[in-house]
Amino acid sequence: MQLTDKHREYWSRNLNLTAVLLAIWFVVTFVVIWFAKELNDIVIAGFPFAFYMGAQGALIIYVVVIWFYAKRMNQLDKDYGVYEGEE
Repeated sequence: MQLTDKHREYWSRNLNLTAVLLAIWFVVTFVVIWFAKELNDIVIAGFPFAFYMGAQGALIIYVVVIWFYAKRMNQLDKDYGVYEGEE
C-alpha cells in the first residue's frame, strides 16, 4: 500500500502528539521522583511536592493526558476524514 502525503502528514502529527505526551508522562513519573528531595521544599495543600505528586498529582496529570489525547485524536481523525464515531 502506498502512503499518500495526507497519510504521512496524519501519522507525523499523531507521532508528534504521542511524543509530547510521553515526554510529559516521563517527567511526571520519573523526573519528579528523581529530584524529590529538592522539590520537597515546594508545598502544595500542606504536603511536600514529591509526596503530593505521588499521592494525587501524577494521577490527575495522567487522566488529563488521556483526555487530551482522545480529544486531539478525534479532531485529527475528523480533519483527515478517518473519524469512526458518531457524527
